Amino acid sequence: MNSRICILSMLILSCTQQKQQPTTLSAAEKATLTQEVRQTLDNYYADIREHGLMAEFAYLDSSVDFYWVPPGYTAAISYDSVAAVLRQNAPMFTSINNSFDTLRISIINTEWASYTGRLHSIMVDTSGKESSFTLVETGLLVKQQNGWKLRSGQTALIP
Repeated sequence: MNSRICILSMLILSCTQQKQQPTTLSAAEKATLTQEVRQTLDNYYADIREHGLMAEFAYLDSSVDFYWVPPGYTAAISYDSVAAVLRQNAPMFTSINNSFDTLRISIINTEWASYTGRLHSIMVDTSGKESSFTLVETGLLVKQQNGWKLRSGQTALIP
């Protein structure tokens, strides 16, 4: 009898719990989060400039939910595939300089943000050949205990 009352009580409580209302962020909160995301993206490119492609690992979410569509790809690839591409290509470049020409950041909530930007990339390979590209990139970042991480996105070459 007591177990039935306990189960019944749990069912009633679980059905009557109020749903939490989504909180709306203030302009100041959005501005702070936007600055955090902008700083993450700036640090991301600065670290690549200083340390090469292997620096990307510090900014990628390594969860199974990660995916990216790199330039020239027609479908998304997983974290493991991106990691393999980075490891394979990192030794081929002596310099990589990416910078945003334009950047728009949209704060979804305190844990999610999206961005879209047009960027300029200058890459120098080990033979000294310089290549310059204009790209458009969109991405989704998730805030984790150790900072904002790139969860998904796409980078495309602008002809």
